[in-house]
Amino acid sequence: MRAILAGGGTGGHVIPALAIAQQLQKEYNAETLFIGTARGIENRLVPAAGFPLRLVQVGALKNVSLATRLRTFSDLPRSVWEARRIFREFHPDVVIGVGGYASGPGMLAAVLMRIPTLVFEPNFVPGFANRVVARFVSGAAVHFEETGRYFRRCEVTGVPVREAFFHIASEPATPTVLVFGGSQGAHAINRVMMDSAGKLLLRVPGLRIVHQTGERDFNDVQAAYAKLGGAVEAHHFIDDMPGAFARASLLICRSGASTVAEITAAGKPAVFVPFPRAADDHQKRNAEALERAGAAVMLEETKLTRETLVETVFSLLADASRLKRMAEAARKLSHPNAARDIASMAARLAARKP
Repeated sequence: MRAILAGGGTGGHVIPALAIAQQLQKEYNAETLFIGTARGIENRLVPAAGFPLRLVQVGALKNVSLATRLRTFSDLPRSVWEARRIFREFHPDVVIGVGGYASGPGMLAAVLMRIPTLVFEPNFVPGFANRVVARFVSGAAVHFEETGRYFRRCEVTGVPVREAFFHIASEPATPTVLVFGGSQGAHAINRVMMDSAGKLLLRVPGLRIVHQTGERDFNDVQAAYAKLGGAVEAHHFIDDMPGAFARASLLICRSGASTVAEITAAGKPAVFVPFPRAADDHQKRNAEALERAGAAVMLEETKLTRETLVETVFSLLADASRLKRMAEAARKLSHPNAARDIASMAARLAARKP
């Protein structure tokens, strides 16, 4: 089998795509090629994982200036043509769109060439590229059952995450809050946590706080925490995130698709602070889905203050039975075989290639 994975831009797109590619290689001895753009994180992660990468030129359409949108529209025909040229050289049996800048041109080219297509959509609301091609693709792999209404043919597969997240103890001995905002940190969360940590330590005896800040705010957060003693740890980056999850009673974080998938795999209760400028407000939709399931609490950034954060965290940590119910609800939403199921869908579609 020969497969192309089109898309990228952020780790939320590329990391699951790599897991799918590795599963295709393992299960079906697939020859796999990635298509991305020069601006995306795929330029670092894909070659490092041992997969070839080809680039097309296309920009953003959502949450950008009119000039950028016009430039993107003018680039689109050329990027579709570039994708068609790559397909003619590679002869893929299936094209998998993972969202992000390159996904739209790649999937449009595949549809025009009548190559079987599979959309991978990890968010509750599909991104712009996936919505554009939704009517035309051969199939879709989604994380949330409700997302299926956007596609004619889909399966709920979940999002591939590292196996270690599925083997985490659910009840740490010491009450611990893990705070993070992705690899770059989240300035709004960092700012309010600096202001809230002291009050939380007073209200919750024995509490420990572990905070991944990102590079930009690390020095300020570390200085603010220095006066609070060893109960608070600040890290600009945490390499062993499954280990950090294992120590945590409660998570405070953004609600991107990969984070949500890791939380459900680990069975951890969470306070989500969605990134308010995410495309199509998809982080809020992800958080709402877990909140409806009883697995999380959503605290919108506009309402994120020292008072609301302290009260939310204190009320959760003071109610062990609620934390346990949230953990169980989160675990029910996990998909331990996501990569295998998506690879199986791709293989079935590839078998239908004319």
